[in-house]
Amino acid sequence: MTILALEFSSPQRSVAVARDGNVFSEAVETGGHGTNAFGMIEKVLSEAKIERDEIEVIAAGLGPGSYTGIRAAIAIAQGWQLAREIKLLGISSVEAIAAQAQVDKKFGRVSVVIDAQRNEIYLVTFEISEKRCQEIEPLKISTFAELESQKRTNEFFIGPEIQKWIANGRKIFPGAATLARLAAKRNSFVAGNKLKPIYLREANFMKMPAQSIVN
Repeated sequence: MTILALEFSSPQRSVAVARDGNVFSEAVETGGHGTNAFGMIEKVLSEAKIERDEIEVIAAGLGPGSYTGIRAAIAIAQGWQLAREIKLLGISSVEAIAAQAQVDKKFGRVSVVIDAQRNEIYLVTFEISEKRCQEIEPLKISTFAELESQKRTNEFFIGPEIQKWIANGRKIFPGAATLARLAAKRNSFVAGNKLKPIYLREANFMKMPAQSIVN
């Protein structure tokens, strides 16, 4: 199974191509707000010597994280499926971070922390060992005060921007290569319209007066 993985949920965006769990190439981009998504896709396909029509599955990181980045990955996956008969997978970006922590041998009780804006964070806790990576406390939106209280019980704190809050936390980004390896073990494929960002807040809309809209 040839997989193209797209992970744009954090300040470090990446694309990878893999076959049967073996990653052939990964492109990484940091800084700025825009993403040269198609440039990275062309780069990894060229390095792997894989043509576009050989891609069988696209795996997209669903966040939480940068809503704009996540939507970009989903849009590319949806468009590709419309153009070609490929399969799609959506995978939680916190799961990719935890999987990378397992590779890095960060064992024990590990909390993933991601900026949720509005002075809040996304927080989820895993129990990680050499053979096991299991979520033990589900993803939630939390406050900095709650994070401070949890610091007394958790052994490790990780995340893309963890050092904003915890100086000795381990900076780990969700990577497309890790996403591709996770995708190789799954068959929970979905239609494009079923791919949705992981976003725990309810959408807030402001109703504008009709006159304001016209003007």
